[in-house]
Amino acid sequence: MSSQAEDGDWRAGLDDVDATLVDEFQSGFPVEERPFRAVGEALGVTEDEALDRVRRLRERGVFRRFGAVLNPPVIGSSTLAAVSAPEDRFDEVAEVVNGYEQVNHNYRRSHEWNMWFVVTAASRETRDRILAEIEERTGLEVLNLPMLTDYYIDLEFPVMNEDRFARESLESTEVNATRISESATADLSEMEKRLLVEIQGGFPLTATPYRDVADAIDADLAEVLEAVERLLAGGCIKRIGCVVNHVVTGFDANCMVVWDVPDEELDARGEAVGTLPYVTLCYHRPRRPEQDWHYNLFTMVHGREADAVDAKVDELASEHLPFEHERLYSTETLKQTGARYEELVRGD
Repeated sequence: MSSQAEDGDWRAGLDDVDATLVDEFQSGFPVEERPFRAVGEALGVTEDEALDRVRRLRERGVFRRFGAVLNPPVIGSSTLAAVSAPEDRFDEVAEVVNGYEQVNHNYRRSHEWNMWFVVTAASRETRDRILAEIEERTGLEVLNLPMLTDYYIDLEFPVMNEDRFARESLESTEVNATRISESATADLSEMEKRLLVEIQGGFPLTATPYRDVADAIDADLAEVLEAVERLLAGGCIKRIGCVVNHVVTGFDANCMVVWDVPDEELDARGEAVGTLPYVTLCYHRPRRPEQDWHYNLFTMVHGREADAVDAKVDELASEHLPFEHERLYSTETLKQTGARYEELVRGD
């Protein structure tokens, strides 16, 4: 990453074409043999220049990667889990948790349950075995909170602005309540499994990324293009585009807020809150009263300033969710990678 990005001057040297590329191509990237030709036409530049700009923004750290954003709960079995790690054992526990390839995110949060991680596996059985092993190896109880309903989940939002919180300049969001099964996994062909493994870390930054992927998995280009379209339509791929690095672009303040919403109001409240432009994630997870966990609705707010995030959470509580809640601030990133899908091929 360049010193410009590290020093916080991440916009230095970016022009209007870069701004359009960053804000308008986080999704909707063409699914065709030479996608940068179409992108260049939209930007008013050549195919080569469009590709060079994406490469440069990737090298600067503005883009984390280029390619498909996969949807773990649809492809396999995924859950959010937490442990309450004693401070004198925190690093030891983190090492155990992070040692599993199926753990793709792990954060320290300001709460009694202070370590929050995501486990994504090919099956519910594998997922639950990993959670059981973590309990056995650490001697700590695991809070298992699989997603039950997706109201709104996406981290696509404009960053080429002075917005204090994510999506401040937007008016609303389209929301659909989508039920998530813990056990159902995508019915993938062998070629689709190879494809997901190949693209999980991003597409190659070339003029012909889909052809290069096809060559890598020994498939025809037409097969790959059809499979990508099918996986997009089925929800296994959420979007294709340039994945923005929200920390580099200033959105490094975030708060996960958990709410105790009456069950009979949950869907109505979840759908309403999911439409709010400043809510970047909104979903339903189970209560665990036997573990003194009484919350069933999760929301996330991302911002450039902690005060701006707090103000929007205050607004949520006063105007939209007048219920008991807790604010869990992310204080340290312990692990952050894309979910790994090799086990889909292995059949683990």
